[in-house]
Amino acid sequence: MSLNSYKQLDMLVFAAHPDDAEIGMGGTIAKHIRDGLSVGIIDLTYAEMSSNGNVEIRQKEAAAASAALGLTVRENLGLPDRRLAAIAQQTDLMVDAIRRYRPRLVFAPYVVDRHPDHIACSKMAEEAVFNAKLRRYMPELPAWTVEQLYFYFINDAHPPQLLIDVSDVHDIKMTALKAYKSQFLPDGNQADWVETPLTGAYLDLIIARDRLLGQAKKIEFAEGFISKGPIALNRFY
Repeated sequence: MSLNSYKQLDMLVFAAHPDDAEIGMGGTIAKHIRDGLSVGIIDLTYAEMSSNGNVEIRQKEAAAASAALGLTVRENLGLPDRRLAAIAQQTDLMVDAIRRYRPRLVFAPYVVDRHPDHIACSKMAEEAVFNAKLRRYMPELPAWTVEQLYFYFINDAHPPQLLIDVSDVHDIKMTALKAYKSQFLPDGNQADWVETPLTGAYLDLIIARDRLLGQAKKIEFAEGFISKGPIALNRFY
């Protein structure tokens, strides 16, 4: 398939598992899509090691979440859950995605997180963004330079470099997250259901974190980001 077959994206979000991007920046995604920008998510794995649900269920949930957000595209690279690593066999697939979709901005999980896969995804995205601009690296696809790489928070809140006010789209974020019923809202009747950190009012914790992030700027709900490299502005006003 030629590059002309792919729609160029304004924003490309990498996530280790379906639901990671929605947790960390679902509101930011919804806000930019509402304003006419094109946004895509690349999930690295099918989350086949998740304690609840299965691959088929998680993919159906991801499709419902994608529809709620209005994503331009969502792909899954099918990399092994709990075996993510910043090695060429895996990061080259991310380079391929960056060059196919030619995004202005790329997002990935912040490297400080309790889940090893989120840490790995962060490092892999940094490798992929760097390699994507090298014209002699994987020369079968034209090189592409991403304007900015940003990191979003999943399990923890860290001091952000910048905030996005998502107050007016927070309901969309929560609708997308509630699509992942197997992870956050199980009824406990399934034979193979087990309690996890995600089943213990995790969605309430996300709401509380988004409120906390916005508090410093008197914003009802905010999502925080850290930039790889300096942020260039034309002027402050």
